[in-house]
Amino acid sequence: MPGNTRTVAALTLGCRLNQADTALIFDRLGKAGFSVVKPEHPGGVDVMIVNTCTVTGTAAQKSRQAVRKFRRSHPDCCIVVTGCSAGIENSMWHDEPAVDLLLPNTEKKHIAEHLARYFKEHRPLLFDSVAQEWEQVFSEQASGSFPFKSRALLKVQEGCNSFCSYCIVPYARGRERSRDWREIIDEFKSMLDNGYREIVITGVNVSTYNHQGRKLPELLHALLSINGDYRIRLSSTEPHPDNRALLDLIADNDKVCRFLHLSVQHGTDEILTAMNRHYTIAEFSAFVAEARSRIPNIHIGTDIITGFPGETDQLFEETCDFARRMHFANTHIFTFSPREGTPAATFPDQIPADKAKQRHDELSRICSASAQEYLRDQQGATLPVLFERRLKSGELSGWSDNYVKVLCKDKSLSPNSLAKVYVESCVSPDAVMGKVVI
Repeated sequence: MPGNTRTVAALTLGCRLNQADTALIFDRLGKAGFSVVKPEHPGGVDVMIVNTCTVTGTAAQKSRQAVRKFRRSHPDCCIVVTGCSAGIENSMWHDEPAVDLLLPNTEKKHIAEHLARYFKEHRPLLFDSVAQEWEQVFSEQASGSFPFKSRALLKVQEGCNSFCSYCIVPYARGRERSRDWREIIDEFKSMLDNGYREIVITGVNVSTYNHQGRKLPELLHALLSINGDYRIRLSSTEPHPDNRALLDLIADNDKVCRFLHLSVQHGTDEILTAMNRHYTIAEFSAFVAEARSRIPNIHIGTDIITGFPGETDQLFEETCDFARRMHFANTHIFTFSPREGTPAATFPDQIPADKAKQRHDELSRICSASAQEYLRDQQGATLPVLFERRLKSGELSGWSDNYVKVLCKDKSLSPNSLAKVYVESCVSPDAVMGKVVI
Protein backbone atom coordinates (compact mmCIF):
# COMPACT_ATOMS: atom_id res chain seq x y z
CA MET A 1 0.00 0.00 0.00
CA PRO A 2 1.38 3.43 -0.87
CA GLY A 3 3.27 5.09 1.94
CA ASN A 4 1.18 8.26 1.74
CA THR A 5 -2.15 6.44 2.24
CA ARG A 6 -3.94 7.98 5.17
CA THR A 7 -5.20 5.66 7.90
CA VAL A 8 -8.59 5.84 9.59
CA ALA A 9 -9.89 4.12 12.71
CA ALA A 10 -13.16 4.36 14.58
CA LEU A 11 -14.69 3.91 17.98
CA THR A 12 -18.42 3.19 17.84
CA LEU A 13 -20.55 3.75 20.91
CA GLY A 14 -24.13 2.66 21.39
CA CYS A 15 -26.38 0.56 19.22
CA ARG A 16 -25.96 -1.84 16.32
CA LEU A 17 -27.30 0.81 13.98
CA ASN A 18 -24.32 2.95 14.92
CA GLN A 19 -22.06 0.01 14.06
CA ALA A 20 -23.76 -0.27 10.67
CA ASP A 21 -23.27 3.47 10.14
CA THR A 22 -19.56 3.15 10.93
CA ALA A 23 -19.29 0.34 8.38
CA LEU A 24 -20.86 2.57 5.74
CA ILE A 25 -18.38 5.32 6.65
CA PHE A 26 -15.51 2.84 6.24
CA ASP A 27 -16.76 1.99 2.76
CA ARG A 28 -16.96 5.65 1.76
CA LEU A 29 -13.47 6.37 3.06
CA GLY A 30 -12.03 3.20 1.57
CA LYS A 31 -13.26 4.34 -1.85
CA ALA A 32 -11.63 7.73 -1.16
CA GLY A 33 -8.25 6.05 -0.65
CA PHE A 34 -8.09 5.70 3.13
CA SER A 35 -6.79 2.55 4.81
CA VAL A 36 -8.98 1.29 7.65
CA VAL A 37 -7.02 0.22 10.74
CA LYS A 38 -7.69 -0.49 14.39
CA PRO A 39 -7.35 2.40 16.90
CA GLU A 40 -4.22 0.79 18.34
CA HIS A 41 -2.56 0.59 14.91
CA PRO A 42 1.22 0.58 15.56
CA GLY A 43 1.93 2.93 12.67
CA GLY A 44 -0.34 5.62 14.06
CA VAL A 45 -3.71 6.88 12.88
CA ASP A 46 -4.37 9.89 10.68
CA VAL A 47 -8.12 10.07 11.24
CA MET A 48 -9.91 8.93 14.37
CA ILE A 49 -13.71 8.75 14.14
CA VAL A 50 -15.86 8.69 17.27
CA ASN A 51 -19.38 7.64 16.30
CA THR A 52 -21.24 8.89 19.35
CA CYS A 53 -24.33 7.81 21.26
CA THR A 54 -26.73 10.07 23.12
CA VAL A 55 -29.49 7.72 24.25
CA THR A 56 -28.66 8.62 27.86
CA GLY A 57 -26.75 11.44 29.48
CA THR A 58 -24.14 8.87 30.51
CA ALA A 59 -23.68 7.78 26.89
CA ALA A 60 -23.05 11.38 25.84
CA GLN A 61 -20.50 11.74 28.63
CA LYS A 62 -18.70 8.56 27.52
CA SER A 63 -18.54 9.96 23.99
CA ARG A 64 -16.81 13.09 25.22
CA GLN A 65 -14.41 11.12 27.41
CA ALA A 66 -13.49 8.96 24.41
CA VAL A 67 -12.71 12.02 22.29
CA ARG A 68 -10.42 13.49 24.95
CA LYS A 69 -8.70 10.14 25.46
CA PHE A 70 -7.98 9.85 21.74
CA ARG A 71 -6.64 13.38 21.63
CA ARG A 72 -4.15 12.46 24.35
CA SER A 73 -3.10 9.22 22.63
CA HIS A 74 -3.19 10.62 19.07
CA PRO A 75 -2.22 14.29 19.44
CA ASP A 76 -1.61 14.87 15.73
CA CYS A 77 -4.56 13.03 14.17
CA CYS A 78 -7.77 14.48 12.84
CA ILE A 79 -10.54 13.65 15.30
CA VAL A 80 -13.99 13.35 13.77
CA VAL A 81 -17.09 13.39 15.96
CA THR A 82 -20.30 12.16 14.37
CA GLY A 83 -23.43 10.26 15.36
CA CYS A 84 -26.37 11.17 17.55
CA SER A 85 -24.53 13.22 20.18
CA ALA A 86 -23.02 15.35 17.41
CA GLY A 87 -26.54 16.51 16.66
CA ILE A 88 -28.26 16.61 20.04
CA GLU A 89 -25.27 18.08 21.93
CA ASN A 90 -24.03 20.07 18.95
CA SER A 91 -23.20 23.25 20.90
CA MET A 92 -21.24 21.24 23.47
CA TRP A 93 -19.05 19.76 20.73
CA HIS A 94 -18.49 23.20 19.23
CA ASP A 95 -16.86 24.11 22.54
CA GLU A 96 -14.70 20.95 22.68
CA PRO A 97 -11.13 21.84 21.54
CA ALA A 98 -10.23 18.19 20.86
CA VAL A 99 -12.61 18.03 17.87
CA ASP A 100 -11.38 18.77 14.34
CA LEU A 101 -14.42 17.72 12.32
CA LEU A 102 -17.97 17.74 13.72
CA LEU A 103 -20.52 15.93 11.57
CA PRO A 104 -24.13 15.55 12.73
CA ASN A 105 -26.01 12.57 11.30
CA THR A 106 -27.13 14.68 8.35
CA GLU A 107 -23.50 15.08 7.23
CA LYS A 108 -22.15 11.54 7.66
CA LYS A 109 -22.67 10.65 4.01
CA HIS A 110 -20.31 13.45 3.00
CA ILE A 111 -17.44 12.55 5.30
CA ALA A 112 -14.97 11.92 2.47
CA GLU A 113 -15.53 15.39 1.00
CA HIS A 114 -15.31 17.04 4.43
CA LEU A 115 -12.05 15.27 5.23
CA ALA A 116 -10.59 16.32 1.89
CA ARG A 117 -11.44 19.91 2.73
CA TYR A 118 -10.01 19.55 6.24
CA PHE A 119 -6.66 18.26 5.00
CA LYS A 120 -6.55 21.02 2.38
CA GLU A 121 -7.35 23.87 4.76
CA HIS A 122 -5.94 22.41 8.03
CA ARG A 123 -8.53 24.04 10.21
CA PRO A 124 -11.45 22.64 12.23
CA LEU A 125 -14.76 22.18 10.40
CA LEU A 126 -17.65 22.18 12.86
CA PHE A 127 -21.07 21.73 11.28
CA ASP A 128 -24.24 22.85 13.01
CA SER A 129 -27.14 20.53 13.60
CA VAL A 130 -29.95 21.61 11.29
CA ALA A 131 -33.55 20.51 10.89
CA GLN A 132 -34.09 18.43 7.78
CA GLU A 133 -37.09 17.25 5.78
CA TRP A 134 -36.67 13.50 5.58
CA GLU A 135 -37.81 11.56 2.53
CA GLN A 136 -39.68 8.32 3.22
CA VAL A 137 -37.13 6.32 1.22
CA PHE A 138 -33.41 6.92 1.55
CA SER A 139 -30.26 5.65 -0.11
CA GLU A 140 -26.82 5.30 1.48
CA GLN A 141 -24.86 4.94 -1.79
CA ALA A 142 -22.40 2.77 0.12
CA SER A 143 -22.04 -0.81 1.26
CA GLY A 144 -21.01 -1.67 4.81
CA SER A 145 -17.36 -2.61 5.35
CA PHE A 146 -16.56 -4.74 8.42
CA PRO A 147 -12.80 -5.34 8.26
CA PHE A 148 -12.48 -6.70 11.81
CA LYS A 149 -15.84 -8.46 12.21
CA SER A 150 -17.15 -11.93 11.51
CA ARG A 151 -20.73 -10.85 10.93
CA ALA A 152 -22.21 -7.99 8.94
CA LEU A 153 -24.90 -5.48 9.88
CA LEU A 154 -27.33 -4.47 7.14
CA LYS A 155 -29.04 -1.13 7.71
CA VAL A 156 -32.59 -1.14 6.34
CA GLN A 157 -34.39 1.58 8.30
CA GLU A 158 -33.86 4.89 10.07
CA GLY A 159 -35.72 7.12 12.48
CA CYS A 160 -38.71 6.68 14.78
CA ASN A 161 -42.22 8.12 15.06
CA SER A 162 -43.03 6.69 18.49
CA PHE A 163 -41.73 9.51 20.71
CA CYS A 164 -41.60 7.44 23.87
CA SER A 165 -41.55 9.90 26.75
CA TYR A 166 -38.03 8.90 27.90
CA CYS A 167 -36.34 8.64 24.50
CA ILE A 168 -34.20 11.15 22.60
CA VAL A 169 -33.79 8.96 19.48
CA PRO A 170 -36.57 10.56 17.35
CA TYR A 171 -34.92 13.94 17.90
CA ALA A 172 -31.48 12.54 17.05
CA ARG A 173 -32.36 10.39 14.04
CA GLY A 174 -35.52 11.96 12.67
CA ARG A 175 -38.78 10.43 11.51
CA GLU A 176 -39.26 6.86 10.29
CA ARG A 177 -37.95 6.17 6.81
CA SER A 178 -36.89 3.08 4.91
CA ARG A 179 -33.87 2.30 2.79
CA ASP A 180 -34.23 1.74 -0.93
CA TRP A 181 -35.27 -1.88 -1.60
CA ARG A 182 -32.86 -2.42 -4.49
CA GLU A 183 -29.92 -1.00 -2.55
CA ILE A 184 -30.60 -3.38 0.34
CA ILE A 185 -30.69 -6.38 -2.00
CA ASP A 186 -27.45 -5.29 -3.65
CA GLU A 187 -25.66 -4.78 -0.32
CA PHE A 188 -26.89 -8.16 0.93
CA LYS A 189 -25.43 -9.85 -2.14
CA SER A 190 -22.18 -7.93 -1.67
CA MET A 191 -21.95 -9.14 1.94
CA LEU A 192 -22.41 -12.74 0.79
CA ASP A 193 -19.73 -12.24 -1.88
CA ASN A 194 -17.40 -10.97 0.85
CA GLY A 195 -17.84 -14.19 2.81
CA TYR A 196 -20.14 -13.15 5.65
CA ARG A 197 -22.19 -16.08 6.93
CA GLU A 198 -24.46 -14.12 9.29
CA ILE A 199 -26.12 -10.87 8.33
CA VAL A 200 -27.95 -8.85 10.98
CA ILE A 201 -30.88 -6.71 9.84
CA THR A 202 -30.76 -3.45 11.75
CA GLY A 203 -32.43 -0.06 12.11
CA VAL A 204 -34.02 2.08 14.81
CA ASN A 205 -37.18 -0.01 14.51
CA VAL A 206 -36.89 -2.56 11.69
CA SER A 207 -40.52 -3.60 12.17
CA THR A 208 -41.61 -0.34 10.51
CA TYR A 209 -39.72 -0.99 7.24
CA ASN A 210 -41.97 0.03 4.35
CA HIS A 211 -40.73 0.68 0.83
CA GLN A 212 -43.67 1.47 -1.44
CA GLY A 213 -45.92 -0.92 0.46
CA ARG A 214 -43.36 -3.70 0.77
CA LYS A 215 -42.72 -4.33 4.45
CA LEU A 216 -40.15 -6.23 6.49
CA PRO A 217 -41.59 -9.73 5.90
CA GLU A 218 -41.57 -9.13 2.12
CA LEU A 219 -38.00 -7.84 2.34
CA LEU A 220 -36.88 -10.92 4.23
CA HIS A 221 -38.58 -13.18 1.68
CA ALA A 222 -36.63 -11.41 -1.07
CA LEU A 223 -33.34 -11.83 0.79
CA LEU A 224 -34.04 -15.51 1.51
CA SER A 225 -34.56 -16.16 -2.20
CA ILE A 226 -30.87 -15.40 -2.79
CA ASN A 227 -28.71 -18.52 -2.95
CA GLY A 228 -25.92 -19.02 -0.45
CA ASP A 229 -24.85 -20.64 2.80
CA TYR A 230 -25.81 -17.95 5.30
CA ARG A 231 -28.26 -17.01 7.99
CA ILE A 232 -30.19 -13.83 8.82
CA ARG A 233 -30.65 -12.43 12.32
CA LEU A 234 -33.04 -9.66 13.26
CA SER A 235 -31.65 -7.04 15.60
CA SER A 236 -33.76 -5.56 18.38
CA THR A 237 -37.39 -5.08 17.40
CA GLU A 238 -40.21 -3.10 18.94
CA PRO A 239 -43.60 -4.67 19.66
CA HIS A 240 -45.48 -4.14 16.39
CA PRO A 241 -48.60 -5.63 14.72
CA ASP A 242 -46.58 -6.88 11.74
CA ASN A 243 -44.31 -8.93 14.01
CA ARG A 244 -46.70 -11.87 13.79
CA ALA A 245 -45.79 -12.25 10.13
CA LEU A 246 -42.17 -12.58 11.25
CA LEU A 247 -43.12 -15.69 13.22
CA ASP A 248 -44.13 -17.38 9.97
CA LEU A 249 -40.73 -16.59 8.49
CA ILE A 250 -38.74 -17.80 11.47
CA ALA A 251 -40.82 -20.96 11.80
CA ASP A 252 -40.57 -21.85 8.11
CA ASN A 253 -36.98 -20.86 7.27
CA ASP A 254 -33.97 -22.31 9.04
CA LYS A 255 -31.90 -19.48 7.55
CA VAL A 256 -33.68 -17.02 9.86
CA CYS A 257 -32.29 -17.21 13.39
CA ARG A 258 -34.62 -18.28 16.19
CA PHE A 259 -34.10 -14.99 17.94
CA LEU A 260 -36.29 -12.05 18.86
CA HIS A 261 -35.20 -9.20 21.10
CA LEU A 262 -38.46 -7.43 21.94
CA SER A 263 -38.12 -4.25 23.99
CA VAL A 264 -40.91 -4.35 26.58
CA GLN A 265 -39.41 -1.57 28.79
CA HIS A 266 -41.64 -2.25 31.83
CA GLY A 267 -43.86 -4.89 33.36
CA THR A 268 -46.96 -2.81 34.11
CA ASP A 269 -49.55 -1.08 31.95
CA GLU A 270 -49.44 2.01 34.18
CA ILE A 271 -45.79 2.75 33.45
CA LEU A 272 -46.10 1.70 29.79
CA THR A 273 -48.81 4.35 29.41
CA ALA A 274 -46.56 6.97 31.04
CA MET A 275 -43.78 5.89 28.68
CA ASN A 276 -46.10 6.38 25.67
CA ARG A 277 -45.71 2.71 24.70
CA HIS A 278 -48.62 1.49 22.61
CA TYR A 279 -49.31 -2.05 23.84
CA THR A 280 -50.35 -3.77 27.04
CA ILE A 281 -48.55 -6.39 29.08
CA ALA A 282 -51.26 -8.87 28.11
CA GLU A 283 -50.66 -8.22 24.40
CA PHE A 284 -46.89 -8.52 24.79
CA SER A 285 -47.19 -11.75 26.81
CA ALA A 286 -49.60 -13.28 24.28
CA PHE A 287 -47.17 -12.59 21.44
CA VAL A 288 -44.28 -14.18 23.32
CA ALA A 289 -46.41 -17.23 24.12
CA GLU A 290 -47.33 -17.58 20.45
CA ALA A 291 -43.68 -17.23 19.40
CA ARG A 292 -42.60 -19.96 21.80
CA SER A 293 -45.41 -22.31 20.78
CA ARG A 294 -44.59 -21.98 17.09
CA ILE A 295 -40.79 -21.83 17.27
CA PRO A 296 -39.30 -24.32 19.74
CA ASN A 297 -36.25 -23.09 21.68
CA ILE A 298 -36.55 -19.54 20.36
CA HIS A 299 -34.46 -16.96 22.19
CA ILE A 300 -36.66 -14.15 23.53
CA GLY A 301 -34.76 -11.20 24.97
CA THR A 302 -35.92 -7.79 26.11
CA ASP A 303 -35.08 -4.39 27.61
CA ILE A 304 -36.51 -3.12 30.91
CA ILE A 305 -36.14 0.29 32.54
CA THR A 306 -36.21 0.51 36.34
CA GLY A 307 -36.78 3.65 38.36
CA PHE A 308 -39.05 5.37 35.84
CA PRO A 309 -40.90 8.37 37.33
CA GLY A 310 -43.99 7.19 39.19
CA GLU A 311 -42.73 3.61 39.60
CA THR A 312 -44.04 2.74 43.06
CA ASP A 313 -42.78 -0.20 45.10
CA GLN A 314 -45.90 -2.10 44.04
CA LEU A 315 -45.35 -1.39 40.34
CA PHE A 316 -41.73 -2.49 40.63
CA GLU A 317 -42.77 -5.74 42.31
CA GLU A 318 -45.24 -6.35 39.51
CA THR A 319 -42.40 -5.88 37.01
CA CYS A 320 -40.29 -8.41 38.91
CA ASP A 321 -43.19 -10.88 38.84
CA PHE A 322 -43.61 -10.24 35.12
CA ALA A 323 -39.92 -10.94 34.51
CA ARG A 324 -40.15 -14.21 36.46
CA ARG A 325 -43.17 -15.33 34.42
CA MET A 326 -41.61 -14.45 31.08
CA HIS A 327 -38.35 -16.41 31.55
CA PHE A 328 -36.42 -14.13 29.19
CA ALA A 329 -33.26 -15.61 27.69
CA ASN A 330 -31.52 -12.28 28.23
CA THR A 331 -32.55 -8.92 29.61
CA HIS A 332 -30.87 -5.56 29.20
CA ILE A 333 -31.76 -3.62 32.33
CA PHE A 334 -31.41 0.15 32.37
CA THR A 335 -31.77 2.51 35.31
CA PHE A 336 -33.88 5.48 34.26
CA SER A 337 -31.76 8.51 33.57
CA PRO A 338 -33.56 11.82 32.95
CA ARG A 339 -32.70 12.79 29.39
CA GLU A 340 -32.85 16.54 28.82
CA GLY A 341 -35.22 17.27 25.95
CA THR A 342 -37.63 14.42 26.67
CA PRO A 343 -40.96 14.71 28.53
CA ALA A 344 -40.04 12.15 31.20
CA ALA A 345 -37.15 14.32 32.37
CA THR A 346 -39.69 16.71 33.88
CA PHE A 347 -42.24 14.16 35.13
CA PRO A 348 -43.18 14.35 38.82
CA ASP A 349 -42.36 11.53 41.26
CA GLN A 350 -38.78 11.06 40.10
CA ILE A 351 -37.18 8.04 41.80
CA PRO A 352 -34.06 8.72 43.94
CA ALA A 353 -30.91 7.37 42.30
CA ASP A 354 -30.06 5.02 45.17
CA LYS A 355 -33.51 3.42 45.11
CA ALA A 356 -33.43 3.09 41.32
CA LYS A 357 -30.07 1.32 41.57
CA GLN A 358 -31.41 -1.06 44.22
CA ARG A 359 -34.26 -1.94 41.89
CA HIS A 360 -31.83 -2.42 39.01
CA ASP A 361 -29.77 -4.84 41.09
CA GLU A 362 -32.80 -6.80 42.31
CA LEU A 363 -34.23 -7.18 38.82
CA SER A 364 -30.79 -8.15 37.49
CA ARG A 365 -30.68 -11.09 39.90
CA ILE A 366 -34.08 -12.29 38.71
CA CYS A 367 -33.20 -11.95 35.05
CA SER A 368 -29.78 -13.57 35.48
CA ALA A 369 -31.52 -16.62 36.93
CA SER A 370 -33.81 -16.76 33.89
CA ALA A 371 -30.84 -16.51 31.54
CA GLN A 372 -29.12 -19.37 33.39
CA GLU A 373 -32.29 -21.44 33.11
CA TYR A 374 -32.37 -20.88 29.35
CA LEU A 375 -28.72 -21.88 29.07
CA ARG A 376 -29.29 -25.09 31.04
CA ASP A 377 -32.22 -25.93 28.79
CA GLN A 378 -29.83 -26.15 25.83
CA GLN A 379 -28.13 -29.25 27.20
CA GLY A 380 -28.96 -32.18 24.95
CA ALA A 381 -30.03 -29.93 22.06
CA THR A 382 -28.36 -29.85 18.65
CA LEU A 383 -27.82 -26.25 17.56
CA PRO A 384 -26.63 -24.65 14.32
CA VAL A 385 -23.54 -22.65 15.28
CA LEU A 386 -21.48 -20.07 13.43
CA PHE A 387 -17.96 -20.21 14.83
CA GLU A 388 -16.28 -16.82 14.91
CA ARG A 389 -12.83 -17.25 16.45
CA ARG A 390 -10.42 -19.70 18.03
CA LEU A 391 -9.51 -18.91 21.63
CA LYS A 392 -6.01 -19.04 23.07
CA SER A 393 -7.09 -22.25 24.81
CA GLY A 394 -7.57 -23.80 21.39
CA GLU A 395 -11.37 -23.98 21.57
CA LEU A 396 -13.58 -22.56 18.86
CA SER A 397 -16.09 -19.97 20.03
CA GLY A 398 -19.27 -19.06 18.23
CA TRP A 399 -22.98 -18.37 18.49
CA SER A 400 -25.95 -20.59 17.83
CA ASP A 401 -28.90 -19.37 15.83
CA ASN A 402 -30.80 -18.91 19.13
CA TYR A 403 -27.96 -16.78 20.46
CA VAL A 404 -26.19 -19.14 22.82
CA LYS A 405 -22.43 -18.86 23.13
CA VAL A 406 -20.99 -22.24 22.15
CA LEU A 407 -17.46 -23.57 22.71
CA CYS A 408 -16.08 -26.58 20.88
CA LYS A 409 -12.74 -28.41 20.95
CA ASP A 410 -12.98 -29.56 17.32
CA LYS A 411 -9.70 -29.08 15.44
CA SER A 412 -11.06 -29.63 11.93
CA LEU A 413 -13.16 -26.47 11.70
CA SER A 414 -12.02 -22.90 11.28
CA PRO A 415 -13.58 -19.55 12.17
CA ASN A 416 -16.48 -18.55 9.91
CA SER A 417 -17.65 -22.19 9.74
CA LEU A 418 -21.28 -23.18 10.17
CA ALA A 419 -21.86 -26.53 11.88
CA LYS A 420 -24.40 -28.50 13.88
CA VAL A 421 -23.26 -28.90 17.49
CA TYR A 422 -24.61 -31.20 20.19
CA VAL A 423 -24.62 -29.33 23.51
CA GLU A 424 -23.01 -31.41 26.26
CA SER A 425 -22.81 -29.05 29.25
CA CYS A 426 -22.81 -25.53 30.63
CA VAL A 427 -19.22 -24.48 31.26
CA SER A 428 -19.70 -20.90 32.50
CA PRO A 429 -22.53 -18.51 33.37
CA ASP A 430 -22.75 -17.52 29.71
CA ALA A 431 -21.47 -20.44 27.57
CA VAL A 432 -22.03 -24.09 26.76
CA MET A 433 -19.65 -26.78 25.53
CA GLY A 434 -20.55 -29.03 22.63
CA LYS A 435 -19.26 -31.38 19.97
CA VAL A 436 -19.70 -31.10 16.24
CA VAL A 437 -22.09 -33.70 14.84
CA ILE A 438 -22.43 -32.42 11.26
